[in-house]
Amino acid sequence: MIRLAISGAGGRMGKSIIQACDVQGRTNVAGGRTPRATHAKSDWTVTAATARPGSPVIGEDAGWLAGVPVLGVEVVDRLSKVEQPFDVLIDFTQPVVTLDNLVYCREHKRRMVIGTTGFTPSQREEIAAAAKEIAIVLAPNMSIGVNLCFKLLELAAQVIGSETDIEIIEAHHRHKRDAPSGTALRMGEVIAAALGRNLEECAVYGRSRGTGAERQRETIGFESIRAGDIVGDHTVLFAGDGERVEITHKASSRLTFAHGALRAASWLMGKERGLYDMQDVLGLR
Repeated sequence: MIRLAISGAGGRMGKSIIQACDVQGRTNVAGGRTPRATHAKSDWTVTAATARPGSPVIGEDAGWLAGVPVLGVEVVDRLSKVEQPFDVLIDFTQPVVTLDNLVYCREHKRRMVIGTTGFTPSQREEIAAAAKEIAIVLAPNMSIGVNLCFKLLELAAQVIGSETDIEIIEAHHRHKRDAPSGTALRMGEVIAAALGRNLEECAVYGRSRGTGAERQRETIGFESIRAGDIVGDHTVLFAGDGERVEITHKASSRLTFAHGALRAASWLMGKERGLYDMQDVLGLR
């Protein structure tokens, strides 16, 4: 049984991960709060949960918050207050929160699955430095389908990338803060690497009227949409003269990402240190 800590347990992804651990999919219809000893037939058990300081969910039961049977795990405002041991921390929060958790996990030799996006280059260096001492899976998207798309994009770029205009369009819910999404940027990195380009030099973010310049083939365009409750849509266009190829992934539920994160947590148990991503977890490297 793998013991999990969930950072951001009161958030959308935190709740989804806890729901994914509840393999029987039962809900606490009666509203009772009798703790469940374990998740039957599950490889994981949630033993710790955190939320931001001052959050109204502090002190609540993590299972009750997620709408599954009560776990007997109280949500606290920092990892140092966690009373039960854990093997892996799953973190889908904000960069500053993740880096605070990184310090704790590095000191206490705990593995991490990081789905947080929006890190600066220096913050990514901090994660890489910690990975010399602990095992970390860092991925902008934990979806198995998206990671399959990364592989398809690499192939498409190698075959037709130099002869087409490449555009990446992504759409997310109105609450998402970073743009383009981490997944879109990773798609761009995969394509650029396959074509021998530097994404920082060839990326074009959004277009407006009056640019006064014709589109350059070597560029990779990005467009971001923020609207409603869109979980996550990504489309990459390889557009040539007379035909185009589109590779699209659409997520309709956050459980898609949660299941991927749990798979990553299981895979990490065989690692003592190192920085990995979902391509490693899925054997697509």
